[in-house]
Amino acid sequence: MPIRQIKSWQWILLAIALLVALDWAIRRPDARSRELNDIIATQASEQLRGYPYQFQVLRVEGDTAVMSTPRNFDAPAFRMLGVLYPNINVKDPNNPEFIAVERLLGQMQDEAKNIVLTQPGIKSVRWELDRDWLRRQGIEVFER
Repeated sequence: MPIRQIKSWQWILLAIALLVALDWAIRRPDARSRELNDIIATQASEQLRGYPYQFQVLRVEGDTAVMSTPRNFDAPAFRMLGVLYPNINVKDPNNPEFIAVERLLGQMQDEAKNIVLTQPGIKSVRWELDRDWLRRQGIEVFER
């Protein structure tokens, strides 16, 4: 098809496809991050493997692994736990069920972190809020 016969909607479709490919290339983890994510997957306990949120290494900056997390001050744990466990009253911080799932979240995050910290060349972990995952779950994320 000669270029003259390409319709404007086809150009728009091509531009969107290129933008999606560029976004994927930018967000794609580097080789070291992929390696660390594979190690998390193979060394994780059954409980961590089955947990509804999968902690990931997003990138490595020097000797620091930047990992994803579904909680911080912008997105408190009760929001995501309310989505993952809709039958639990997460608005009551004294609710034993809420305390249990909040503690489990912390344990799973610690396990993923500890797996990464045992790897050569990694001395620390910095957490970064996983805004994309939260949005996919329908959780509003407040920007500072």
